[in-house]
Amino acid sequence: MSIDFENELNDAQREAVTTTEGPVLVIAGAGSGKTRTIVYRLANLVQKGVDPAQILLLTFTRKAAQEMLARAETILGRPLHGTSGGTFHSFAYATLRRNAADIGFAGGFTLMDRADSENVCKEVRDELKLGKGDRSYPKKATLLDMITKSRNKELTIEAVMEREAYHLSPYLEDIQRIADGYAGFKRKHALVDYDDLLFLLDDLLAKNEPLRNQLQARYRYIMVDEYQDTNLVQARIVQQLAGPRGNVMAVGDDAQSIYAFRGANVANILKFPKIFEGTKLIRLEKNYRSVQPILDLTNEILKGATTKFDKHLYSDLKSDHLPQVIHPLSDQTQARLVVDQILELGRKHMLHDVAVLFRASYQSFPLEVALTRIGIDYQKFGGIRFHEAAHVKDVLAFIRLVINPHDLMAWQRAMEHIKGVGAKTVAKIYQAMHSGDEKYMAKMVKKHEQLRELLAELDRLRAGEKRPSAVLEAVLAFYQPILIEKYPDDYPKRQAGLEQLSQIAAGYKDMDQFIGDLSLDGDPDDEQRKENAVVLSTVHSAKGLEWAAVIIIDLVEDRFPSRKAMQRAEDLEEERRLMYVACTRAKEELRLFVPGSVYNRASGLSDPTLPSPFVMELPDTVFERLNESYGGGLETRRRPAYSLPDPVPPVYESRDEADARDVPEPARPKVDPSKLGFCKHKIFGKGKITAQLDANKYRVNFPGFGLKVIIGDYLEFL
Repeated sequence: MSIDFENELNDAQREAVTTTEGPVLVIAGAGSGKTRTIVYRLANLVQKGVDPAQILLLTFTRKAAQEMLARAETILGRPLHGTSGGTFHSFAYATLRRNAADIGFAGGFTLMDRADSENVCKEVRDELKLGKGDRSYPKKATLLDMITKSRNKELTIEAVMEREAYHLSPYLEDIQRIADGYAGFKRKHALVDYDDLLFLLDDLLAKNEPLRNQLQARYRYIMVDEYQDTNLVQARIVQQLAGPRGNVMAVGDDAQSIYAFRGANVANILKFPKIFEGTKLIRLEKNYRSVQPILDLTNEILKGATTKFDKHLYSDLKSDHLPQVIHPLSDQTQARLVVDQILELGRKHMLHDVAVLFRASYQSFPLEVALTRIGIDYQKFGGIRFHEAAHVKDVLAFIRLVINPHDLMAWQRAMEHIKGVGAKTVAKIYQAMHSGDEKYMAKMVKKHEQLRELLAELDRLRAGEKRPSAVLEAVLAFYQPILIEKYPDDYPKRQAGLEQLSQIAAGYKDMDQFIGDLSLDGDPDDEQRKENAVVLSTVHSAKGLEWAAVIIIDLVEDRFPSRKAMQRAEDLEEERRLMYVACTRAKEELRLFVPGSVYNRASGLSDPTLPSPFVMELPDTVFERLNESYGGGLETRRRPAYSLPDPVPPVYESRDEADARDVPEPARPKVDPSKLGFCKHKIFGKGKITAQLDANKYRVNFPGFGLKVIIGDYLEFL
């Protein structure tokens, strides 16, 4: 049967499908029919007489490859025997098995799974006698994470640690020794892990010219899906398989490269035309998912990217409603307003077609509590549900014991961190406490200093103030050293979740109500989407999905983009791409939440925020602005553009600056952006000036503090 190119494909898709010779880069914007293009090109090649065995399709999941091959068979009306379709890892494994002797495994090798690799790390650690008696020592999973990130990013372990896990730096030398021992153990026992598959294949192709020539001759047509997600070694493998002829089609979207933490390198897709001379660049810009007003907004987000392939998404789907940018007074009122929006959207859409997206898992905690309180079912993707987080359960156990000393389950959790006190001992202590066995209790308190501290703290809390925020503040202070000792690998991330718990507590006056709302929980989520349950998801977990309505929360500096990302230009670029991915998940309605202040646990007050730079850049023509009134409702507000956040006044970084806000500012000439340099601030130290906002206001990136807007009078220009 012949393929119907006219009715089934648009012009750009048709060009990609029918261009079969030479290097081709297809920049497929979100929702632009990327998979359809690959499938039709597969079918077209075979219909033109290409032997299916000469086609290699590389994807990132086996499911994706199988689906594409099956759809191509449906179009052709016959089986597609012989085509090699699968993941980079499966292709590497098959090739290495056939050439095991050439990679030093004459007797063959065994592929380890994740659990095997973790156990080898533990065995090497024990063999080196490292971490003995150190309860804070990184767990085997963390050791493997550091090793595999170092390999995939092709950076030293020290560089990875400096960027992503600085709290583990005391163990740098140990982790390097374990990494060396891990590599030696694998060689000695003929073991290969998933990372090895790629690096061994890369090395084999580079050194074995006959094999390289053989594979290049066999695979005359190479197609790679999601090219923006490739790491450096995967890009080299593609280059070596394609050879000088470069008959390769890469499909992807530089604007959706959001997996740098896994080793993905956006430079691979950006440099593709330079690596493969004569590359034909085809842009898929017609979007089949979203209404045009949503695309107008996402196009504006992409405009701010510094390195990119220009694209302009458009759609035949029209709408009279602009996306909304909603300004709650604070992150504390944000959860209530989001619930209101969900209820409103639920009148038009099934709840499972409404999603709330966020940058980090902990940001949904207040919303989870609010949804549970009024009985709205939800399903969470990315991270774990608030109620299931181990550190949150720990803290709630202490609070439950303040309210109810007879809570045996809470006692078991509260004593978990005490060495030598297991479940049986907890039961004996519990019995002794409630039967008045002072002799046994005296013996146990003498034996376990941490038990004495726990009991003393609980007595103090029961005698003190019962306001939830005050009790929680005391519990968190007591729990901090336990948190670091119990979760040494990732306690900084868990700390952020506990900050959200403080914010939730600030809204309660009654301890029983507070603990009751936090303890309510629905059934564990199924892996499949639940019917009529609103979706909560991190943006990373939302990639590839779509919903009728999308709400994005916490669009303020230090949250989206994250504080860490604002310290490095390439990380900030990835945050912009993350914002683009989030917005393009929406089909009909998009609502962006920009809280005017965020709760500060240290002061017990709310600190003013700056809107995310990705929101600040938006022209007012692409959104409708709504502000929360002091009465709790939403008011429509139109204004020329975002110059400074509103309703919250500009951020002044010291008391002196706050006093100076009404002082006329001396006119100062605009600074040439190309000459923006460094400056010094008496509180934040040395920083890099990234923009001049008006005559005497500057945006400055201070390492450790992120971007701040500062009046020029309070800066020393270096």
